[in-house]
Amino acid sequence: MIIDDEINICTLLSKFLGKHGFKVDTTMSGNAALKMMKEKTYDLVLCDYRLKDTDGAQLLQDIRQLNPRTIVIIITGYTDVRVAVEMVKNGAYDYLSKPLYPDEILNLVHKAFAHLDAESEREALQAVSQPQTMSVNRENGNANGKAPVSEMLDKSNKYVYGESSGATELFRQIKLVAPTDYSVIIFGETGTGKESVAHLIHHHSKRSAQPFVALDCGSLSKELAASELFGHEKGAFTGAINTKIGAFEQATGGTLFLDEVSNLSYDIQVALLRVIQEKVIRRVGSLKEIPIDVRIIVASNEKLSESVQRGRFREDLFHRFNEFTIYIPPLRERKEDLQLFVNSFIGQVEKELQKNCGKITQEVWECFQKYTWPGNIRELKNVIRRACLLTPEHQDITMSALPLEMKEAFVQSYEEDPVSELAAIANENDLKTVALQAEYNKIINVLKEVKYNKTKAAQLLNIDRKTLYNKLRLLNINY
Repeated sequence: MIIDDEINICTLLSKFLGKHGFKVDTTMSGNAALKMMKEKTYDLVLCDYRLKDTDGAQLLQDIRQLNPRTIVIIITGYTDVRVAVEMVKNGAYDYLSKPLYPDEILNLVHKAFAHLDAESEREALQAVSQPQTMSVNRENGNANGKAPVSEMLDKSNKYVYGESSGATELFRQIKLVAPTDYSVIIFGETGTGKESVAHLIHHHSKRSAQPFVALDCGSLSKELAASELFGHEKGAFTGAINTKIGAFEQATGGTLFLDEVSNLSYDIQVALLRVIQEKVIRRVGSLKEIPIDVRIIVASNEKLSESVQRGRFREDLFHRFNEFTIYIPPLRERKEDLQLFVNSFIGQVEKELQKNCGKITQEVWECFQKYTWPGNIRELKNVIRRACLLTPEHQDITMSALPLEMKEAFVQSYEEDPVSELAAIANENDLKTVALQAEYNKIINVLKEVKYNKTKAAQLLNIDRKTLYNKLRLLNINY
């Protein structure tokens, strides 16, 4: 809900957050807001401090009485910042000072919802530790009466857990390091879920009620990195029209996650080393030292030890981070988890699209098993989303719904292993089978040559499209 007596702010915020997938209601008065909240539960409220019929402090108390779990963010003018800080001490989640900036709003909203998820998971974790849960696990056949690590980590269904040996070891390490205050290096290929692992470590640590701040170091230029990490004062450089709080200050008391940390410039690495050693920061353009209390988790898709050897990363900074290292295996090394991920992603997409996505054909499963998944779990999720969108409701998901690169890889795997299903089911000396095999190979090669354009394929094969479609059905080629 957005509460502001300026209709333009209500309209702009509503449209902006709506475009980013949030359901938004607006009102211009505190009394109307309370009436709406009695009829409907809101996860988050953006509330202007100065309203015509009340003020933010009183409204905050009323909202917390109605629903203590609702997150309240105060919108305030520059002159009311001290009041807003006081309200944060009294239960508001955070505040935004005018003028409002879209990126700042969106980051704070996402951070607030991450906090809400953390609270839910923490409550679920407490529930898991109750005696009745232990007895249920015994009935489910767990010999030592303990819940599986994946169950102890999360009951919110936000995460998908594998059951392979690699996944089990990963969960064990997360459970082991989460309660400590160790710095952690997470190493894994792109798309393996490094940020999800960092979230889990934070959510099950002693800092879970405090902020989790994620920063993508791969997208930061040398000039921006210092400002994003440490903040800057107004007028510190051209374009610094306001004071900015950096990631370290935002994460005070909680966890700072630095993704692709090896991309930071040498100068920033030096500054980062000093911050870790001294536990103080200086905003750009300021001489004042600000104490910080932050747990640091870093991630990289290349081994930091190898970056050190190549001279791209400081060895002393590496050893500061390397109190505990977690390796996330790529999807190709845990194919036994594939069906679990696919089923879960299909369930998620069915809720998103509000449609039945149907079953996956045997040929698609075979393609999934042979594919190397260079984009790992992220790529798998995107493939499932695309396939469900392209497949009509209640129909099976076939090869035609898969991306081109997957089809080409699948065809190539058959070219490397020319024994197809046709040869497997009949005598290899049978003339009819040999002819069908040759026809199958020719059609596959032509389809690949024309990027699976059936009209062009029919022209090259010197047959009409209807004949080509009949042969595709006969030979069970689903492109």
